[in-house]
Parts: sequence; C-alpha cells; structure tokens
Amino acid sequence: MSEISNEDIKRWTVRRKSTLVLDIIQGKTTIQEASQTYDVSIEQIEHWVEDGKRGLENGLRMNPLYVKEQYERRIKDLQQAYGEAMLELRIWKKPSSLYDEKEE
Repeated sequence: MSEISNEDIKRWTVRRKSTLVLDIIQGKTTIQEASQTYDVSIEQIEHWVEDGKRGLENGLRMNPLYVKEQYERRIKDLQQAYGEAMLELRIWKKPSSLYDEKEE
C-alpha cells in the first residue's frame, strides 16, 4: 500500500481516505486487506469507495467554466432579489411615515 502509515490512525482524514480509495481502485490493495490492515470495517471502506466514485463522476461531469457561470448567475439573481426587497421595504415604510405625520 502507499503512503498511509498504520501507526494508530486516530482520525481518517479526507487525504487518508482518498489515498486508500485510490490504492483500491488501482489494484494496489483490496477492501478486505485494507480492512484488516487498518482495522476499519469492510462496509465503511466500501462506503468510501462509493463516495469516491461519485465524486469522480461529478468532477468529470462539471466543467469549471460552467460552475463559474452558475455561481455568477446565482450572485446576480441574489443581488436582484436583494434590490427588490430593499425597494419593497422602502415602499412599506413610506405609508407608515405618512400616517405618523397625519396623526400629529
């Protein structure tokens, strides 16, 4: 196996998990061997492998430029919604200030 040391792993970081998943995918080890070596359940390692596959699929599916465009579009939509909300707030405040003047 690669760069994961077996010295009392207290916490499985993302880096350790991804290294182990890559080792399994590349055939450097099996899920069963990793389970015995690192004292982690087979089910847990299988879950990490499935998560890794989903992440890989999503990473290949999403074009970074497309993600940037989505992000910028979302910001523009939120800015527009904010502007509309502020305008509506001003409209609601105006009549109440008119009523306050009439009562005096």
